[in-house]
Amino acid sequence: MRPPQARAYPTPHRRMDEWMRNVRSAWFNKGMPSFTLGQLAEVLGCEVAGDAGVSITGVSSIERAGPTEIAFLANMKYAPKIKASRAGAIIAAERLENASAATLVSSNPYHDFARALALFYQAPKPRLGIHSTAAIAASARVGANASIGAYAVVGEDTVIGANAVLYPHAVIYDGCIIGDDFTAHSHVSVREYCRIGNRVTLHNGVVIGGDGFGFAKGNDGRQHKIPQSGITVLEDDVEVQTLSSVDRATIGETRVKRGAKIDSLVQIGHACTVGEDNIICAQTGLAGSTKLEENVIMAGQTGSSGHLTIHKNAIVWGQAGVGHDVPEGGIVSGSPAFDSREWLRASAAYTRLPEILRTVRALERRVAELEKRTT
Repeated sequence: MRPPQARAYPTPHRRMDEWMRNVRSAWFNKGMPSFTLGQLAEVLGCEVAGDAGVSITGVSSIERAGPTEIAFLANMKYAPKIKASRAGAIIAAERLENASAATLVSSNPYHDFARALALFYQAPKPRLGIHSTAAIAASARVGANASIGAYAVVGEDTVIGANAVLYPHAVIYDGCIIGDDFTAHSHVSVREYCRIGNRVTLHNGVVIGGDGFGFAKGNDGRQHKIPQSGITVLEDDVEVQTLSSVDRATIGETRVKRGAKIDSLVQIGHACTVGEDNIICAQTGLAGSTKLEENVIMAGQTGSSGHLTIHKNAIVWGQAGVGHDVPEGGIVSGSPAFDSREWLRASAAYTRLPEILRTVRALERRVAELEKRTT
């Protein structure tokens, strides 16, 4: 009796690719027309090098793009990857020589990639209206065209502008004032009396205005809570991603200024100021009363001690611990953080420390021998 033949099941990657194609056909580009490359260039304000009549139905990576999809090349040093790509077109800073794909020549490929992606993909939008299980206080005011999901809560005397979206289980406490086009994903909490501007997006699990970490040690040796009487203010166009928190101030305010973007798992301490267009990457923590001026970048797993200023256009590299002011345009690394160029030299020397130590000990022995001979 012959053993049964093994069935040829698709590999996990093939199954995932097939699933992604099904999802793409169902949701990606849903209700949106395809574009020719020429039309896409006109919308984005780019130039076409190659066949402007190529049909573009979606956006993908260089590795996964198909013949009717456009990919992007942010850095020209990766141009050799294009040879293996099946993409119908590539967004790049210059014409790609010896490439089978047409080029969409852009002055800012990454930005135009994002704009192209927005043309083809729209996240599902909840229906307008207030769900029957939502709890909206009688004294609260919610603007036109709102979508309030199941079990969402809006507290007393809170004001929310037009076009708000509160996903299920979002909670807005009493006395908050929130502008237009506000989005709070599930399990967002905005605590009492906080102020939020227009076009602010809070992702799942974000807490705005939680108590600052303030305790005073009494004569009895016990920690006594300091009332956190201040508020948190988010200005226009701020986005805070999942599971991050921006604490309220002990007195006064914690403020996140216009256009700042805060990644997941970030903690902004009480009375901090986050400047305009800051980028705060994941697992960063700012101790109380840290001030960040405009266009500061805090890379992943960075931290600051309190009562210091990181001046405008400064960059704090990953895992750096800042314990002092950082000058305008400064780039710091390490913990404790110092000038990044010095840190790179120190890092290069670090791996040679055992060899240097052996050399120093050998020199010490020679010096000791010479001293014996001369005495």
